[in-house]
Amino acid sequence: MVTPAPKKRQSKRFTQILALFAILLVATGSVWVFVSSLAGRTSTTASRSSLGAEVRQGVVDIPAEGSTTGDMHLSAKTMLASKMPYMLYGTAWKKDATASLVTQAIHAGFRFIDTACQPKHYNEKGVGQGVTTSLLQLGLDRTDIFLQTKFTSVSGQDENNIPYEKDASLEEQVKQSVHKSLDNLQTTYIDSLVLHSPMKTMDETLRVWRVFESFVDEGKVKQLGISNCYDMRTIRHLYAEATIKPAVLQNRFHKEKNFDIQVRSVCDSLGIKYQSFWTLTANRKALASPEWVETAKVKGLTPQTLMYAFMMTLGHTPLSGTTDANHMAEDVDIMLRFQNGEQILDGDEVKTLSKLLGLHD
Repeated sequence: MVTPAPKKRQSKRFTQILALFAILLVATGSVWVFVSSLAGRTSTTASRSSLGAEVRQGVVDIPAEGSTTGDMHLSAKTMLASKMPYMLYGTAWKKDATASLVTQAIHAGFRFIDTACQPKHYNEKGVGQGVTTSLLQLGLDRTDIFLQTKFTSVSGQDENNIPYEKDASLEEQVKQSVHKSLDNLQTTYIDSLVLHSPMKTMDETLRVWRVFESFVDEGKVKQLGISNCYDMRTIRHLYAEATIKPAVLQNRFHKEKNFDIQVRSVCDSLGIKYQSFWTLTANRKALASPEWVETAKVKGLTPQTLMYAFMMTLGHTPLSGTTDANHMAEDVDIMLRFQNGEQILDGDEVKTLSKLLGLHD
């Protein structure tokens, strides 16, 4: 047991400690301001390595509203989620194997899962089963997993297996779909809700978006996004009309669409995170070229993980839909290396790979 010091001595010592703490606080603040100015934290061209301790496993912590950090180009209205992924695990076309593959992916290190309320191509219920199993097995919390799902219009559904009443109003269809997703995923909230593709008219797209926004207001959804949107006018119009701005845009990344050069530029200017799917499938020819294969070999990567490194270096979020355990491990490894600040590709290497893909400004 420690005997207390006399009151006078204790008071004097306490005053000295407070004074020392104040000096250290001022000094630390000054150093931080100095270091931050050198690192260019408010510059939109700052590298991912400058994020430092803000980065956790496969996730970028988004600054709180009012923060001056500009690395991610994120405006206050898109900061509805506390985290954004470097790579997503895609669950399309996995059918009855979905639950086991999602469990396997989470065990491998994936924490960000993409799905849709579209039985035609996704087993959303299987995703929920896989996530629930993984949480129990690994001792994880729901907050450790990022779930992104989509509302798919009637035109994108199997007419014999539509997850909502097809004759209901558009607004009611969206509500039923989101509630179905919450039930399928066994969760009380969705991290990212995406419109699977623009509706036939801008008016219908905005009607869907208003319902999306109501779920954010209710706390059942954290952020919103859109997919299969290749028209810059649609993106700009949606952004202008939306109260809650789109945080993500998910598109195919392929030559036929000129690799979304203009779309990605618009996304960057508006603070919308670009997600890519068919990243490997649509670019097989380039990934099989001798130059690409040799570059991957020099880097100690596979052609596929080199492609993912390329996308992440550009600041984009690729989807990996692999069903192979070894490939899962490789994909998670490149994701973690990147998010831990390792510079895998320099500017010249990015230019070389862009040329091999056929990506030209």
